[in-house]
Amino acid sequence: MPQISAFYGIVIYMYYRDHPPPHFHAIYAGAEVEVAIDPPSVMNGMLPPRALAMVMEWAELRQKDLLRVWNQARASKPLDRVKPLQ
Repeated sequence: MPQISAFYGIVIYMYYRDHPPPHFHAIYAGAEVEVAIDPPSVMNGMLPPRALAMVMEWAELRQKDLLRVWNQARASKPLDRVKPLQ
C-alpha cells in the first residue's frame, strides 16, 4: 500500500485499485481509519480523537489532491505525494 503523506506520526496510504467510494487509509499508533474523500468522513475504524481531528482537517484542505491521487491509483499509475498538514 503506497504511502502518500505523513505528518505528526500519522501515515496516509492509498491502495491501488481499491473499492469505491474514493477514500484513503490513515494509521497512527497501531490504529487505522478509512476516510472517504468527498465529503471527508470516517468510513471504518478509529483513531485517537486528536489524531482523527488532524486527519479530517488535512482531508478537507487536500480534497482535490486526494481525488487526483485516487484516480491515479485506480489507473495503476504512480501516486503523487500529498502535502502534509503543517
